[in-house]
Amino acid sequence: MIYANLLVFLAAIFLFSIAAVPQEPVVSWLESLAICLAVYGFYGVIVRRTFKSAATRSSAGYFQAEKRMSILALVFFAILIYLGDIKYYLSFLSVGDRFPAVLNVSGLGLFLLFLLLLWLAGRRSYGQVFGKSYSRASFVTTNIRTNLPIVLPWVVLSLIYDLVALVPSPSLRQFVESPWGDVIFFGLFLLLVVIFFPPLVRRLWDCQKMPESPLLHHLQTFCRRQNFSADIYLWPLFEGRVLTAAVMGVVPGLRYILVTPALLETMSVAELEAVMAHEIGHVKKKHLLLYVLLIGGFSVLAGFMAEPILFYLLSLDGVYWLMNLDLVRPETVIGIVGGLPLLLFLLFYFRYVFGYFIRNFERQADLYVFRILGDSRALVAAFEKIVWAGGQRREKKNWHHFGIGERIDHLALCEREPDWIDRQDRKVNRSLIAYILVVALVAVLAGRVPTEQMARDYEAKYIEMVLMRGMEGIENQALWYRLLGDLMFNRQLEQKALIAYNKALELEPGDPELLNNLAWLLLTTKDPVLRDPVRALGLAREAARLAPKPYVLDTLATAYWANGLIEEAVAIERQVLQSDPEQADFYRRQLQRFETERYNGKTMFNREMQGEE
Repeated sequence: MIYANLLVFLAAIFLFSIAAVPQEPVVSWLESLAICLAVYGFYGVIVRRTFKSAATRSSAGYFQAEKRMSILALVFFAILIYLGDIKYYLSFLSVGDRFPAVLNVSGLGLFLLFLLLLWLAGRRSYGQVFGKSYSRASFVTTNIRTNLPIVLPWVVLSLIYDLVALVPSPSLRQFVESPWGDVIFFGLFLLLVVIFFPPLVRRLWDCQKMPESPLLHHLQTFCRRQNFSADIYLWPLFEGRVLTAAVMGVVPGLRYILVTPALLETMSVAELEAVMAHEIGHVKKKHLLLYVLLIGGFSVLAGFMAEPILFYLLSLDGVYWLMNLDLVRPETVIGIVGGLPLLLFLLFYFRYVFGYFIRNFERQADLYVFRILGDSRALVAAFEKIVWAGGQRREKKNWHHFGIGERIDHLALCEREPDWIDRQDRKVNRSLIAYILVVALVAVLAGRVPTEQMARDYEAKYIEMVLMRGMEGIENQALWYRLLGDLMFNRQLEQKALIAYNKALELEPGDPELLNNLAWLLLTTKDPVLRDPVRALGLAREAARLAPKPYVLDTLATAYWANGLIEEAVAIERQVLQSDPEQADFYRRQLQRFETERYNGKTMFNREMQGEE
């Protein structure tokens, strides 16, 4: 359940973080409050009905119901975010966006309210399944303590980022905000978590040292013979009634083996030695450090892929079609487009990539018993007891462990053919090398993606969409069409620019800026089919009559030259050169062009469009 809860919390964090804070809310605070009450109330009804079912009176039924209701909580959480404008009304907590972590943690708190309803509804079923009755408050507290280690590193890291942003050191902020700086910072944080987090987790889970006994001394002696040091603690997971064990910590003084009381009561000494050998295998094979590598690898991949994916998706016309539907705010669409792929990637990564490695790490740890014990009989016997005592199906699989039956069958295979032990090590090593190469390749390729140009293209396309929407129902549509034409022209979408300019000219034929820009387009377009120097001359003459500015006169001079009237072109360009010394270099090149070249359909121009906005 810990791995499943990890995915649930990661999804909740992403759902809240990708939602944009709107400039203005769609619903009032009273309406938002009403939506919250309705969503939480409806979810509460569903979970109460679910846990009234007789199926939740077994451990399998209880866990299945908890899993389904956790996923449903994510759905209701998304409804709350996007229909209730809840992020807008919580945004004051960030103090003008100075502490975004506080806002995100508050969003996580809203998700915890769903889980609180889930826990309260499942309290009686839990008591019947695991044989311990809790009060409402103590049951909620116990569940929070159990799940807190999953989210606490993210909370701490987010707050640290906020504090770093407040440090008056631009170079430090620039380093942390850079892709590699972010990766290094995150990697160091993960390393500190791996070293110092286990003692905190042990306390949160209320683990107690295994009492002094001959069995404890035997297990400690067994560990010392393997040159392994760790304190052994009792793990009250699900009231200690599940048969499981775990190892935490990479530093000997801060390393713990956790075992449930049910495991100690059920297993023989030989079987407990096999369990210890399995946990020792995790440490000897460096699996705890490799978990850091895999989580850090996700950070690298997400960090380098985020912008290219975002700007690629924002280049698709379908995104702007969706914005124009007015079903949701444009910033919401952008947030979903940018965040949803990362959310899906996160779920895919941890479900399949991370899951692939931890399954094979578990298999490596299983096979370590051959090195310590010489055979797998005791571990197979332990697995058989787990199946029998837990009422599990032997063939049942999950995403982070091979099924018990698969593990037993693989141990039997290695008994018959010991070469399969080394094969598993080679498989893991090759997979890790391939993984590192893929991460490095993604980082290199992503660094070559022209994200700055993609960002400019997105901004231009977004402005185009805003302009097109702005034309609807406004009085001065001519201005909007001219601005749209300018935008299209600057983006070298000359056919669209011509259409926009012509539409603006129909609405306001006496706008000198429009006349000038349209004339310049007809003279300088790269498409010879669109060039029309005769029409351009008429437009430029009228523009110069209405507003004889230097750049307008330059357009008129260019139009004279394009129509073969060289003397008129040179005379006007000399007048422009004297009146606008700041652009003297360009106007001198224009004079030289008029005097030495002939206009044709392939003549290129480099003057940027000028005009009043």
